[in-house]
Amino acid sequence: MRIPCPLCGERALEEFTYLGDATVKRPAAEETDPKAWYDFVYLRDNPRGPHRELWHHLHGCRAWLEVERDTLTHEVFDSRLARERGTEAK
Repeated sequence: MRIPCPLCGERALEEFTYLGDATVKRPAAEETDPKAWYDFVYLRDNPRGPHRELWHHLHGCRAWLEVERDTLTHEVFDSRLARERGTEAK
């Protein structure tokens, strides 16, 4: 699989580290409901088809990317800097 980095161009998968689902939203810091935190930490969907994911270009420019790809075919539709969409890891 090849991932297009907005800064470096298309690169091999081995340069990147998968970080997870880009659609998961962290509960607010003041959230005290254990279920909200449990859901955030442990529960994840396993989608089939188009999906947004976070990737880190670890062996390149070290940018955080949000990649939209098909989890069935591995076709990459879009790749942008995560900060452009507000989804960078915190």
